[in-house]
Amino acid sequence: MNLLKNLNPPQKEAVLHGEGPLLILAGAGSGKTRVIVHRIAYLIRQKGVPPWQILAVTFTNKAAGEMRDRVERLVGPGDLPLISTFHSACARILRREIRHLGYDGNFAIYDDKDAEKLLKEIIAELNMDEKKFPAKSLAAAIDGYKNMGQAPEDVPTGDFFQDKLAQVYAAYQERLKRCNALDFGDLLLLTVRLFESAPEVLTRYQERYRWILVDEYQDTNPVQYRLVKLLAGERKNLCVVGDDDQSIYRWRGADIRNILDFEKDFHGVKVVKLEQNYRSTRTILTAAGKVVEKNRGRKRKTLWTDNPEGEPIDYRRLADERDEARFVCREIERHARKGGSLSDVAVFYRTNAQSRVVEDAMVADGIPYHMVGGMRFYERLEIKDILAYLKVLDNPADEVALKRIINTPPRGIGHATVDKIADLANRQGISFYDALRTAATGGLLAAGPQGKIAGFVQLLERFKHLAGTVPLSELASHIIQESGYAGRLSDERSEEALDRLANLQELLSALGEFERTNEERTLSAFLEQVALISDLERGEQGRESATLMTLHSAKGLEYPLVFMIGMEERLFPHVRALDDPEQMEEERRLCYVGMTRARERLYLTNTHRRRIFGQEQFNHPSRFIGDIPKDLLDVHEPGIGIREMGTGDWGPEEPLQAPEPFRHNLAAVFDTEPDFPNEVRVVPEESEDIHIGMKVRHAKFGVGAIRKIEGRGDEQKVIVWFNTVGPKKLLVRFARLERV
Repeated sequence: MNLLKNLNPPQKEAVLHGEGPLLILAGAGSGKTRVIVHRIAYLIRQKGVPPWQILAVTFTNKAAGEMRDRVERLVGPGDLPLISTFHSACARILRREIRHLGYDGNFAIYDDKDAEKLLKEIIAELNMDEKKFPAKSLAAAIDGYKNMGQAPEDVPTGDFFQDKLAQVYAAYQERLKRCNALDFGDLLLLTVRLFESAPEVLTRYQERYRWILVDEYQDTNPVQYRLVKLLAGERKNLCVVGDDDQSIYRWRGADIRNILDFEKDFHGVKVVKLEQNYRSTRTILTAAGKVVEKNRGRKRKTLWTDNPEGEPIDYRRLADERDEARFVCREIERHARKGGSLSDVAVFYRTNAQSRVVEDAMVADGIPYHMVGGMRFYERLEIKDILAYLKVLDNPADEVALKRIINTPPRGIGHATVDKIADLANRQGISFYDALRTAATGGLLAAGPQGKIAGFVQLLERFKHLAGTVPLSELASHIIQESGYAGRLSDERSEEALDRLANLQELLSALGEFERTNEERTLSAFLEQVALISDLERGEQGRESATLMTLHSAKGLEYPLVFMIGMEERLFPHVRALDDPEQMEEERRLCYVGMTRARERLYLTNTHRRRIFGQEQFNHPSRFIGDIPKDLLDVHEPGIGIREMGTGDWGPEEPLQAPEPFRHNLAAVFDTEPDFPNEVRVVPEESEDIHIGMKVRHAKFGVGAIRKIEGRGDEQKVIVWFNTVGPKKLLVRFARLERV
């Protein structure tokens, strides 16, 4: 049987399992997808199961597509099983059967923006204050209840917010039904409700899908669990594949108990453990296992590999976050000099805000990079919003920036009002800002819009006064708070909130760093530096590049060379986990996931001090470092003893407090498409006298490296990244650069 060729004994055992429930505990890098597709092919080719009786579900369209392609290569062209995401499978069922719930089969599917728009209308109809009950916040809460399988009547009441939420949820569902529309949460919840309320429909689908396979079972939420259990029925030909040690999406509603309790929920379960890892060295695998084995809520398993032992894990404790970023860049360059590819390299961090310092270091050293599951720091929505405020203060004639912030955060200034002001500016030949000031006092607008414009102009005038009297970081802090940006976000309730908050805090850190390292501490100089960084980044598009991402984005990926930075208490494990045992276990699983992405080399780094919330912090090394046997580590930490490496008795600590204006539970819920600039290709005019990468000295800025060359002759310009002040664009004939 060619289907069993190249499978190890446990993989064969899983593929050949007959009827009844099957739990495949698939450790990291153990070939779980191979087992799923070979089991599907075995059922079709050897057991004679008709493809249409097989349902395989996973979590992403990409994973489903890859699985479908691999099955087709094994069984050949023709009919294939239904291999899809949970949502797609449910939509398919509801198209045929939703009439039993009083809907038409041609229902619309509302995306997040459609749902938010409908919620805004309902909030207005109920005379609720959208500032206290933001649509995005309510949408996230409603989606959470749907993931739990809870209808409006199931929402616990008893406090003001919950009572209002239950009222909005009920009105929202009523309006959706009136529109013959479902949101994403409804696709799953209504399928469960359909099966529970129409037994004849459930029986039909239990007969149709006699063999069910679920990938990434550790990531299922309660409503997905109910759906799978209903479909499995009494026959229970259910195969679930997953790894409890890689359950890292609790914040999305995933319930690790689904996989931990599988043997209790389905009697007679066959359990197969895939413990042979084909990805990592023995050293990396052993170290990762020691980290995760401290969790109590897990299935016992021990991964092993026939791979070489490999090099020790490189553990570094650097001076600060800038030193940490420079170290990462030096090691990447060393890897490249040895003939390695930049695409071999990934840098993982716990929060998105940590990317900023690494991005700056990579741009400085000319290392191309790309982001997975996110966007570059200065392209993030909240950063661009606050930068737009700063641009207006630096240049009030910047119409693009003004139009970006005029209703950001929302202050009731609509498109019609903006159009009238723009028309006034065009007719009188004045700037948009001057037209704003005129509209604030003249008779152009009705009383309501005029009052809002007047308030906005007064706000900008206050900021303009501050701009000349306080440091840049303090100015930005005032903008974030007094504009209403922080207040608006603090009313949101979303997991994204803390990520956006950290990004805003990191912007303050960037401004503070600029003020400490630059002789010219003006707002214009900072905005110029941001523009130059963006300019250099555009030139890196399309080139082989290193990968930057959060640890949550790393699941399912692998790289020869991995850096995990910021391995410090309060950062990783995150401060929110310090007094929450369940969350701490998830942080430990997240560490395990990150470590097992590495195939050959793994670097773990932290710092003696780090700027967090714009303040310098001194955090202990992560407890996860202390879990790793010291003989597996190559320690580079002069003067630091073994006990200080993370082996202390870590108890709950007081949550780290942010300074004003950020003592809020900010929710970053601006869900927009990334505004990527068009690619710009500049062909450098190199000569014997000047070339990219050349080290030069400037009389004022010191030593730096040429990163970009534009033009030729007397108009030739270079962007030089100086060690002291960052990037500067210079006209070559006046710069008097000296070769170093």
